[in-house]
Formats: sequence, structure tokens, C-alpha cells
Amino acid sequence: MTQDGSVVVPEARERAAPLVVVAAVVVQEGRLLVVSKKAAPEVFYLPGGKPEPGEEPLDTLARELDEELGARPLEARFLVEIEALAALESVPMKLTVFEAALSRPPRPAAELAELRWISGGEPDVRLSPALRDQLLPLLRRRGLID
Repeated sequence: MTQDGSVVVPEARERAAPLVVVAAVVVQEGRLLVVSKKAAPEVFYLPGGKPEPGEEPLDTLARELDEELGARPLEARFLVEIEALAALESVPMKLTVFEAALSRPPRPAAELAELRWISGGEPDVRLSPALRDQLLPLLRRRGLID
């Protein structure tokens, strides 16, 4: 129920504008860089984040990677756009993903709890649904990870 007493029906929630996120696929030696946030350290995602008002996707990517990893994206190329449910917020999400290299070795900063390099088959790493269900299969099909 909203402040004015009206009820939000699930269909109306689904029609709401999706959460917009920009992220990077960073692969080295067949392993994908994933990060976890302090707010939910048990779930791993691609590094990236939400754009600021008026910010272009590549600018968002550069800002977020600098804030989170202390590195800049190099040779960023559009990879895919995915629609999924955001893992923490449980709202529709539009995820724009770029493939990129990093200007320096990453280190977790800002809201990050940890970073890992994964093959995607690790039993002790809980991945976000979009990463697990959509991105990993795509990366395997394209031969980016084993």
C-alpha cells in the first residue's frame, strides 16, 4: 500500500522502469572477475553499477571500475544487454555489459567486500541470477571462459 492508500498490484510493479546497471566482463587466463558487496558478501556479481543522471554507459563503467577496483577499463567493447531480476533489489533490471581489460590489477574498494577470479563452476561461489543463468552460458559459448 502506498502513502495515499492505493495498492500497488504486481502488474504495475512489473511495468515500472527497470533498474539500469552497467557492468564489465573482465577475463584473464580463462577466469572471470566477480565481486561481492559488503551489503551482501555471499553473492557475487560483475563489477559495475548504476549510472548517474545523464551519464553515458561507458562513462558509468569507467567511474564504477575506478571506484570499486582502482582501475580503468581498457578496450571496452559492448557485449550484451540483459533483462533480469536484480538479485538484491528483486526488481526488473536492464544490465548493459561490456567486455574490457583493466589498466592495473584490481583491488576491492568502495562498497566491495571481495573479488575473485572464477571459472563459473566453483561450488562455494554464489552468483547473481543474471550472471549464473545468462552471462556464464554466453561467455562459454563465445569461448571467453572454459
